[in-house]
Formats: sequence, C-alpha cells, structure tokens
Amino acid sequence: MDTSFTFSEESLYQTICGIGDSQLGLWESRLKVKLIPRGKSLIIQGEPDYTRLAVETFQRLEENFKKRPDKSDFSLFDIDYMMNQAKDASKGWPTPGSSEFESDEKGDWTPKDKVVVTFKGKPIFPRTKNQETFVESLKKNYITIAMGPAGTGKTFLSIATACRMMQTGEVDRLVLTRPAVEAGENLGFLPGDLTQKVNPYLRPIYDALHECIGFEKTTEYLQVGKIEIAPIAFMRGRTLSHSFIILDEAQNCTLPQLKMFLTRFGKNSKMAISGDATQIDLAHGRSGLEKTVHTLKGLNGVETIFFGREDITRHHIVEAIVRRFEENEGLFTKKT
Repeated sequence: MDTSFTFSEESLYQTICGIGDSQLGLWESRLKVKLIPRGKSLIIQGEPDYTRLAVETFQRLEENFKKRPDKSDFSLFDIDYMMNQAKDASKGWPTPGSSEFESDEKGDWTPKDKVVVTFKGKPIFPRTKNQETFVESLKKNYITIAMGPAGTGKTFLSIATACRMMQTGEVDRLVLTRPAVEAGENLGFLPGDLTQKVNPYLRPIYDALHECIGFEKTTEYLQVGKIEIAPIAFMRGRTLSHSFIILDEAQNCTLPQLKMFLTRFGKNSKMAISGDATQIDLAHGRSGLEKTVHTLKGLNGVETIFFGREDITRHHIVEAIVRRFEENEGLFTKKT
C-alpha cells in the first residue's frame, strides 16, 4: 500500500531526512517501510499497518516541532529523544498498535522556557525533560545535586542558570570549584604557580562561562570578584552568602570534603553539585558523593536529579560509548 506525507516546513524535512536525503535509510529501517523523496514529501510504501504508523510518526514529529520554542536548534537528537520516549515494551521502535506511542503523556515533551540568553543573543533551552527538571530544581531549592554520565549538561546548565541569576540580581556572584585530583595526577607535580596548576582542571568551567557571557565579561567579572574559581580546598572556613556556588566533578571529593563544602552555604545562596559515579579517580571507597546523596535524601530544600544515557546531548557516539561501558561494567571487574 502506498501513501504519502508532506512536511509543512522545509527545515523540518531537512532535519528528519538529512542533507541529500542521507537519513532515509535509517528511517526505512526503523519504520519498516520504503521511503521515496518528492520535494518536501515522502512516498511511503509497505504493509498497511506500517505505512499508517510511518504517517503517524511524521505527524507526531511535526506537531512537536510546531510547539517548540527552540526550533532553530531542533536536530536529530531531539527527534531521537522524542521517539525514544515512545518506545514500546520490547524496547524497540513503536510498532503498530503500540499503546506507548499513542499515549499523549509520552513523546510530546517540549522545553517550557529558556535557561539563559547568551551574550550573542542566542537563547539556551533544556534539551531533555531531566535537564528541565534540573534547571527548575536549581531555581526553587537551596541545594541541587546532579548525578549522571558525561555529556548530560550538568556543568553547563548549572553555570547557565547561575549566569541568569546573576544577570537578574538574584545573586551577586558565582563561586565555582572542583577538586584538583583527577586521573591519578597531583597538583604538586604540575608546573607553574597555583593558578597555572589549577587552570587545566577548570577548563570546562571557563568554556561554559565564555559561551554564556563571553570572554571579555568573564575576564572582567574575575578581576572584580563577581566570579571566583578555585579548588575546593580553598572553601574551608568561609561562609558564602548571596552567591551561586557550583561544585563540579564532585565524585572526586571525599565525604569530609563534601561536608565541608555543604556547610559553606550562606544567606540568599544557591548551590549546585554535579558528578558521575562511574568516573571516580580516587581510591576505591574514598568518594563521598553517593554517601552524600544518601545522607541528604528527603531533606527539605535539597533535591537530587539523576540523569541517564537519554540525556546525553553531545555527539551520538558518546551515548553509544556510555551504553557499551554500562553493558560491560562487570566484565573486567576484578573478582576477589
């Protein structure tokens, strides 16, 4: 049975089908139909149930696209994220009659509001529902902990939210820190003074600041003290008031370090802690992040957001790499 679907916008057609229709083979494999491009239309050939499902899929994608405030950033990631929310119980793509696909509660998520507008005038939106929940938690709670794999936006969204709060006057400054212990290295073995020793560890923080407020504004704020970046050891003995405080790579903090950091919290402040329990560089059992999450569970004003592979917004190969490592997690574990 042949049918067809015409996209209302050329940009959506290009995103779905790819440049030169390079993505058509992927869609044919997913939907179990033959797709023939005709301008902004697709001729759909195959079994009636599957051609109907293909039309419903493209309709669903177009409806989602029309509702999105982030149309200019809409990409194959967003399409895959939406469709993966509608997977059926077999963990495959939706099949004819799939109740999960037909449910209005799944697959229709769109971001509600931008996180920040960058110095270039570009609005930054959450890319997944968990990212949006994380940003909302940063706004409403005193302390938010983000747990999850690399590439899920934990650091960037924390800094973007902090920049917006500083722009609106909700906080007076940003305090950004992370442990200077990574991949078996030690500060004493690195060349240069303290700033030169620490800077390589803080590069992701600088990158996020430069994207949000630009190099010049970052430099200016660092000079006048509106942004402070330092190793976690320098937090001891301080009370941080009217500040947005971010601790990155918290999986490399011990329990005493995390307790010390948490008790720096002062008046009218916000705190964001992010980490990945699968990337611990400390000796086995020394990381305090998971113990801290357990200790603070249920405490009013503190929330933990758990990110998963579906929230990885870097190149799609990153999600595939993380999935492979998770699948083989126990394969190379030393048995005692």
